[in-house]
Amino acid sequence: MMMGRPGYSVHQTMERATQSLVRHHRDFIVHFAAWMCYVFILRAPAVSTALARQCNEADYYFQYTECDSTGSRWRVAIPLNPGECTGLPDPVQGTECTFTCEAGEFLEMSAQECTQCAAGTYSLGSGLRFDEWDDIPPGFSNLAANPDNSPIGQNGSTCSSAKWIAQGSYLESNRDECTVSLVYTVHLKKMGSVSFEYQYMDNSILFEFYIQNDQCQEMDQDSNKKWIKLTSHGEWGIHSVNLNSGTNILYWRTTRVTLGAKAVKPVFLRSIRIEGVAYTSECFQCKPGTFSHTPGLSSCEPCPQDSYSGRGASSCTPCNTKTHYASEGSAMCRRRPPCSKSDYIQTYSPCDEKGKTQVMYKWVEPQICLEDALGAVKLPPSGQHKPCPPCNPGFYNNDMATCSPCLPGTFSDGVKACQPCPAGTEPVLGYEYKWWNVLPVNMKTSCFNVGNNKCNSLNGWEVAGDHVHSGTGRSDNDYLILTLRVPGFKLPMSLHATSGSEYGRITFEFETICSADCEFYFMADVRRRSKGVVESWEGSKAKQIYTHIMNENSTVDLTWAFQRTNQANDVRQYVNDMVKIYSVTVTNAMDGVALVCRACALQSQKSGSSCVPCPADHYIDKETNQCQECPSDTILSGHPINGRESCQPCGPGSKSNKEHNVCFSDCSFTYIDQNRTLRYDFSALSSVGSIMNGPSFTAKGTKYYHLFNISLCGAEGRKAAVCRDNATDLSNEEADAGQLGSSVEAFICQSTVIPPDGRGLKTALSSQSISLADTFQGATVEKSLSGITTRPELFPSPSERLPDIHFFYRSPQVTTSCPRGRTAVVSLRCNPEKTVRGDISVPSECPAGTCDGCTFYFLWESSSACPRCTDDHYHAIEGACRGGVQDTVYLWTEPRWCTGGLSLPLKRSSPCETIDFWLKVGAGLGALCAVLLVSLTCYFWKKNRKLEYKYSKLVMSANKECELPVADSCAIMEGEGEENEEEEVGYANNSSLLDKLKAIATKGNNKNADAVQMQFSHTEKSVWG
Repeated sequence: MMMGRPGYSVHQTMERATQSLVRHHRDFIVHFAAWMCYVFILRAPAVSTALARQCNEADYYFQYTECDSTGSRWRVAIPLNPGECTGLPDPVQGTECTFTCEAGEFLEMSAQECTQCAAGTYSLGSGLRFDEWDDIPPGFSNLAANPDNSPIGQNGSTCSSAKWIAQGSYLESNRDECTVSLVYTVHLKKMGSVSFEYQYMDNSILFEFYIQNDQCQEMDQDSNKKWIKLTSHGEWGIHSVNLNSGTNILYWRTTRVTLGAKAVKPVFLRSIRIEGVAYTSECFQCKPGTFSHTPGLSSCEPCPQDSYSGRGASSCTPCNTKTHYASEGSAMCRRRPPCSKSDYIQTYSPCDEKGKTQVMYKWVEPQICLEDALGAVKLPPSGQHKPCPPCNPGFYNNDMATCSPCLPGTFSDGVKACQPCPAGTEPVLGYEYKWWNVLPVNMKTSCFNVGNNKCNSLNGWEVAGDHVHSGTGRSDNDYLILTLRVPGFKLPMSLHATSGSEYGRITFEFETICSADCEFYFMADVRRRSKGVVESWEGSKAKQIYTHIMNENSTVDLTWAFQRTNQANDVRQYVNDMVKIYSVTVTNAMDGVALVCRACALQSQKSGSSCVPCPADHYIDKETNQCQECPSDTILSGHPINGRESCQPCGPGSKSNKEHNVCFSDCSFTYIDQNRTLRYDFSALSSVGSIMNGPSFTAKGTKYYHLFNISLCGAEGRKAAVCRDNATDLSNEEADAGQLGSSVEAFICQSTVIPPDGRGLKTALSSQSISLADTFQGATVEKSLSGITTRPELFPSPSERLPDIHFFYRSPQVTTSCPRGRTAVVSLRCNPEKTVRGDISVPSECPAGTCDGCTFYFLWESSSACPRCTDDHYHAIEGACRGGVQDTVYLWTEPRWCTGGLSLPLKRSSPCETIDFWLKVGAGLGALCAVLLVSLTCYFWKKNRKLEYKYSKLVMSANKECELPVADSCAIMEGEGEENEEEEVGYANNSSLLDKLKAIATKGNNKNADAVQMQFSHTEKSVWG
């Protein structure tokens, strides 16, 4: 044991030494490797520097540092690929922060001097310009919002595809209900500005431009700078806003405010220009199709026709015109196709001196097809000469080649020579174009394309004898425009004093022939404020007549525009799609010609008397030509006012105002029912009533309401219901001028209201204001009036005691969906449980107030709709006579179906007696008779009891003695006496009182024995028989 222990210790010690040596060796290797890495890392830059090449100008670019508080900055070199070269230029003092170059120059950073741009490039100096839209340029972004104002990605994706779309030469906004913003951020070193060209043709889209700072706070802007104004078809507007120095976030935001299914016209943007950037360090190359031929230009010019250019061109290359062609501003030449039928048009030659014209065919200009190519069609030969169509009414040709207008005071039907108006008549001025050999001098035609100006030189319309039709244009999405200017309206002398709102009428007859998604527009630009679309038609339409009433005496530009398709296309695929206008008539045009002469009001009946205007409420008597006042409760029907029939009676329950130009309800109504006269007073309902029903939701989820304003009665016929559009947020001056028709005045009007929480708006948005009731037809309990029918089944059934009173209205302005105009019915219903103003409701089956879009129904329940109270609506209750006084009180008959009118009479007291004398006498006699009757009854009852007793004893004694004669016996068989004794007595007791009285009377009169025996025999018979 002792010897083995030391050996064991040595062995253990050796193992420990070996492990320690291994551990120290490993630590040495780790520390050495770490030291070598440390040395390598520290020495790497020096080694790299020794091996790297010297930098040249292609390896870096210059940039300025941020400006300090003193307004200075440094120019530093920034390597393109750090580490590849060495020897970057040292930082140097830069130019002042406000330093800029002029337009056509750029800042050359090496010398820090302004240098002219080379040919083929351009510069704005201190600005930026974006006019190429093949794609969304860098720095721009789209921000779409769902109808509930939640950003895309947080709540659904209903608007994920909504965005501004690049269309080559312009940007196009979305067409759906989503709110989409085009956003661009720019940092300005000094005060600057932003301007852009746009087309905003449809007020069914809300278009706004606003600016935010780097804190996302909206900058203060005037309303006329934020809300963009409408432009006419074919016109580009320019909008400019000043910018502050610093960060500016620019927003172009569109929001669709019409919620119907009809497609809207989008907003177009092009050529955005921003001024106030720090500097421009390089010039921009000209885009394809443009060029700049000299250095130092701030813009590029488009290449002329039949030439082209690439990007950065200093000149344009001509095309081989024998085989190719190019439109203005083209980036390439196109091969000429063989001529086809779509490359020529038919027209008419002007009338010659002989009054002849002929059909002619000509190539569409500019001609791009080849006549001698394989498969090309030839131009048809001209037709034979034929007589020219007659002149239009009010014109004459006087054996000349052209038609001339008749002189003032003369008229013509277009066939006969102009003649002076007969005595007692005046000319009726206007236009009536129904022959189209040449285009009238006051009509112009043009062609416009949103994306380019390639069709500006073409005629948009062509004359064709009995009609004028749209032309071919350069491409299918061109707008083919026909314009007629009317300098104003002039009423005939007889109507100068009338107070009606109609100054003239525009009527035209047309048809459309389409195989694609064509659309035909009719627009009116009053006083050159804004050309709004009055009505539009899509697709093919049969021949029809449309009339527009002018309610304002001012200059108006009437425009007819036709587009074969809204899809961008450079070719003419639907060239046979067209619109034909057969006639255009404008009444009371200020510079018009005399179509006919009409009788006027004369100053006197003397020969040669001149025409005089009639007062506002007068008509012209046909026999005397004198002004006569219209009877009461009639209105002048309009133009002309000749004859008593011009005074049209107002409908039931209505009256006319003092000027006899409008029928209205004076808030009173009378109804006779079953010899009962009910009188109503609706004065409490005379102020405008409103109802906002909904909410409703579109397919995209937009929440909206329908707001109706109703002016039921009173106001002397003034249309007190007003619906306003706040989509444009006009200033007071513009609103007073009536720009864009920002409000509608009617008896009943409707607006579509989008709440602020639905579209990210700060306030509720009201738009699409329309009139539902311009004329009052009358009030009646009948279900129909003047072709308007109410539908009581849409509402809960009324009370059987009182019928509903229906107010009928009409709006004569026709639309595509309502060719007979809109109508409305307001049904008043007596409801004692409602308040004085009551509640207005619409049918539950038709939450928009209409089931067909043309006739609107409303139910107005109110206590004020009850008849005025009369003595039939209460009853009297007489109280008991107390102390010689009797009270009579009056109470309403419940339920109370009346209001106002008579009041309840006060309690009435009258003298009375407790019991009348004769009443006392009667009561006494009655009591005496009752006592006497009771006494007699008791007496006879006792008497009858005694007689019954005696009779019973007599019968019993007779049976015992058997003394009765055989003939007079009771005929009782032997053995039956005892058996029936009790029965006999009991039956006698049950005899009637009358039989007993008769027996007593008989007994008193017969006193001898025979009589008694006879009575007995009779009594027995009575008992048993």
